[in-house]
Amino acid sequence: MPTIGLVRSELCAAMGEDYTEDSFQELCFAFGIELDEVVEEERYGEMTTVYKIEIAANRHDLLSLEGLTRSLRIFLERMEAPVYHVDAPAEPLVMTVAPETSQIRPYVVCAVLRGVQFDPARYASFIDLQEKLHQNICRRRRYVAIGTHDLATLSPPFRYEARAPGDISFVPLTEESGRAFTAGR
Repeated sequence: MPTIGLVRSELCAAMGEDYTEDSFQELCFAFGIELDEVVEEERYGEMTTVYKIEIAANRHDLLSLEGLTRSLRIFLERMEAPVYHVDAPAEPLVMTVAPETSQIRPYVVCAVLRGVQFDPARYASFIDLQEKLHQNICRRRRYVAIGTHDLATLSPPFRYEARAPGDISFVPLTEESGRAFTAGR
């Protein structure tokens, strides 16, 4: 089962309650997850308390601070379950898949999320969630690879192509200098 590590102070702030180890253990038990261990780790340049929580393999929605605390708040009846909407854009974006790509990745799914704001902690949580999905449901990227891009820095046409690793160039979202990297080793 996957394990997530949540900084206690961030967890308590998101829940709106100051949990002790025992009180959070009780909540986890009632919800059906397990507080595996409590450790002191260096995060953000200082030592902090981290709760390591085991998550069932089929509960991908719980693999982040945001997902777990949302579900716990719903469980505790502190919030209503969200209702998500898919809105078709006035001018849809098109992803063209090169024919040779279907031999490597037979399916491509794209989505545009608007109005998402990242601070450093939320961005780190998002990337950690993406990595946990890669390791679990994506089977170490054998079946699925997730790419995250800032749409404001891109312009159509969009193509999904199979290329040699040395021919793939990208700029990580966190690369402030704009320096490009290649996928080749």
